[in-house]
Amino acid sequence: MDIGPELSKLKEFTKNFPPELKGLAINNCEAIRATHNSFARLGPFVPEEQKAASKEDDVYHFISYLPVDGVLYELDGLKEGPISLGQCTGGHGDMDWLLMVQPVIQERIERHSNSEIRFNLLAIVKNRKEMYTAELKELQKGRERILQQLAAFQAERLVDNGNYESLNKSMSEVNAAIESATEKILMEEEKFKKWRTENIRRKHNYIPFLFNFLKILAEKKQLKPLIEKAKRKTSASK
Repeated sequence: MDIGPELSKLKEFTKNFPPELKGLAINNCEAIRATHNSFARLGPFVPEEQKAASKEDDVYHFISYLPVDGVLYELDGLKEGPISLGQCTGGHGDMDWLLMVQPVIQERIERHSNSEIRFNLLAIVKNRKEMYTAELKELQKGRERILQQLAAFQAERLVDNGNYESLNKSMSEVNAAIESATEKILMEEEKFKKWRTENIRRKHNYIPFLFNFLKILAEKKQLKPLIEKAKRKTSASK
């Protein structure tokens, strides 16, 4: 996975650090802090008191699960170290640890199901556009090989040969696969474009606009009637 120059530099700088110092280095990384804060929810008011979490608090945070050398581990930043969940080498590759981690995640969700509904499940996977692009390149190479073989058959006037028909069938299948891979790449590009737009909207501060909008409505004596109308609609819905 290409983690980019900033994280690569941080990884190289901290590679010989113990876990605690690595955590401090990540915490003090200005690039990570700026990126994290850029997604913070904007609000018109700042609370005067902010309570620090204690060890007893069930803090809202992310927990990672991943296989390392045939063992499934749980990585929880609130625990002292990795927790081994057992061996996951059943011979079926990625499916083994994915099947193994499902009941673990389900148990954690059920533990808090009576008091909490906010759960996020994220998977870190390869960039699908890169995967489909690599697949497309291989398919295009395969099509070139088939075209060369077809050209050789035509040069030798063996177009009635059974192998020629088989190559034609293979060509149709490869063309269909190329079309499918191309569509998938376009879908991924559209998805990333949509994400960029969503991130811009999410990080934009709409609060000044809203305050000014309410101010203009008040100046035009339209704010109070709208509030009263909203109250009536709320009362009617109850």
